[in-house]
Parts: sequence; C-alpha cells; structure tokens
Amino acid sequence: MKICWIGTGVMGASMAKNCIAHGHEVQVYNRTFSKAKACEEFGAKAFENLKDALQGVEAVFTIVGYPKDVEEVYNVIFETCPEGTIAVDMTTSAPSLAVKLAEEGLKHGIHVLDAPVSGGDTGARNATLSIMVGGNKDAYDKVYPLFECMGKNIVYMGKAGSGQHTKMANQVAIAGTIAAVNEALTYSKAADLDPDKVLSAISAGAAGSWQMSNNGPKMLKKDDSAGFFIKHFIKDMRLAQKEASDRGLKLEVLDEVLKIYEELSAEGCDDFGTQSIYRHFK
Repeated sequence: MKICWIGTGVMGASMAKNCIAHGHEVQVYNRTFSKAKACEEFGAKAFENLKDALQGVEAVFTIVGYPKDVEEVYNVIFETCPEGTIAVDMTTSAPSLAVKLAEEGLKHGIHVLDAPVSGGDTGARNATLSIMVGGNKDAYDKVYPLFECMGKNIVYMGKAGSGQHTKMANQVAIAGTIAAVNEALTYSKAADLDPDKVLSAISAGAAGSWQMSNNGPKMLKKDDSAGFFIKHFIKDMRLAQKEASDRGLKLEVLDEVLKIYEELSAEGCDDFGTQSIYRHFK
C-alpha cells in the first residue's frame, strides 16, 4: 500500500520504517524537514511540502505533538486527499477532537480513525506497540495489515473517540505506576539497600510492570534520555484530567503525578524522558 506518514519524531520514524520493511511505499513529511529527510536512509521518500507528500496515497498516518497540530494537519488532508482515503491519527489527542475529525472526514469521503499507541520508543522500534483504535470498522479492517507492521496488541475499541479514551485510561495507569516505581527505589536507597538488587527482586513479582523493567534502570542510572518526553506526558495527563472532570470524576493519583511533572517542566525538564521523575525526589 502507498501511504503518507506525517510526523517522524521519536516514535513516527520507527513506525514508518517498519511499514517499509513490510513492503509498503511510504512518503514522509515533518515540519522540520531534516527529520523527514533522515527517513530516506531506510527507503522513505521525504517531502518539504505536506500537500506534495499526500499525492497518490491510499492511507495517511499522523503522529504529531499536540491537538492543535492534529487539527492543522487534518485541514490539509481534507483539502488534498480524494474520497476513499483512510486517515489514521496515532497522536495521543482529545477524544472530542477524534469525533470531530471523523465527522468532518465523512463530509470529504475520508474515514478518520483514532489509533493512539503505547509502548514508547522501544515498542516503536521493535514493532511491539499496543494500538487502540476507534472509528469505522470497515476502514479499520482495511488498514489492519498496516497496524500489524507496527504492533503486537491491536484492539478495535469501537466508535470514533474510543481509541483516545482508551489511551486516556492507559496514561492514567502509567502516571500512578511510574511514580510508584520511583518511590519504591527512593525508599530502597533510604533503607540502605542496593537499589539494583531491589529492582531485580521486586520486578519479577506482583509489583512488576513495564515501567519498572524499562524505566526503573534508567532512574537508577540517572539517564534522562527521552523515550517519551515529559512535555508530551504532561499534555496527555491534562487531557485525561479534563476528560475525567467532564464526567464528574476526580482522579487523585493522576492529579498528584501531574503536579510533579509540571514542577519538573518549570525546572526546564520538558525534553527529558518521563523516567526523570527521579529528579523530583532529591
């Protein structure tokens, strides 16, 4: 299938690469052209102009920064792509925006799916992402082989917006887990334990998690490299907080973890990885 890939950052470049590895033709666009150009090393064709990148494709995948970026990109998609195109937004964005885009897309004969992912840069590189999808089922079935190029756990969640709501639940769970992992390691140091041994001991039991196995070691090494940026996690948590508030819910753990990351952001840590929460516990 010939596709256009919009957004070639930490996640997007690897996901596009995996599609190419399965024989698909990929045209890429990024607001920073050098990031798109770098994808030519693995067989993509880079474009400086988004409308040019959209020419002749059957499907479009987007994974950009913020909801406002999603809206800007989809305005161009709707203006440029012909009827029958399937567009898939893999950005973590507002569920309400996903519904709006799906409705607007139908006016142009374009099916828009919301398909955010979980698994970080490692999952993107290894094609082991979890992909949660909302939108038209027939459109989902048509692009399912493309999802298989990127992920191992692909779940159709239902109507438009359902994928984004599922991702909100995912981020709520991550917020509590990553903070708990850091507190456990902070406690182990205070108790004069070897934190590496503690991590080895507890990660194989009921406390084990992806966050513990992947971000725990980074916390101990004080490794700030970004598999997932703090600034994007803050965006996600704020979206989840609003969705919860709109439904009369108060998610206390989410609220507290968001405050911690907002403090880190104020200290200039926006472009660090989420494991840098260790910096909060000085």
